[in-house]
Amino acid sequence: MNDYIHIGKIVASFGLKGEVILKHALGKKTTFAGLEAIFVEEVKGAYLPYFIESSKAKDHSETYIKLEGVHTKEAANRLATRNVWLPEADFRKLAGKSAPISLLGFELITDEAEHLGPIEEVIEQPHQVLLRISLNGNEALIPLHAETLDSIDHARKEVHVTLPDGLLDIYR
Repeated sequence: MNDYIHIGKIVASFGLKGEVILKHALGKKTTFAGLEAIFVEEVKGAYLPYFIESSKAKDHSETYIKLEGVHTKEAANRLATRNVWLPEADFRKLAGKSAPISLLGFELITDEAEHLGPIEEVIEQPHQVLLRISLNGNEALIPLHAETLDSIDHARKEVHVTLPDGLLDIYR
């Protein structure tokens, strides 16, 4: 769904009263304050809203969340490993400006001023980030690390990169 952004997944239950641990890629300590609900993917492609009763940031990638209607450890365990999504407007409010996931929707531009298209997905790997774009109808994965990143213009929503010779030829 284009209006929803995948931010992470519920990794475990916490405590005995139905709290869950949400591992997210928002890039900063987040309490989800002011957010009414998160959307949990119970089955592929079906996003069900779960209303937030309370939340507490554990660290920059995990948050404890108490969801409405989830009152036992067993009920919380049923949500473990489920993907979590946010509406794009809520995602933009919560994502850290320096978090790789905040680049979703930005235009990818090469050092030769070639517009490659919007970033459709950000895949975080241990030593680099991959940006998925559509190039001539094909899925293209563009590496983003210190050697390829030239600049990020947040105001214009642009990512400028210098790509290795021949990388784009694979996708054309």
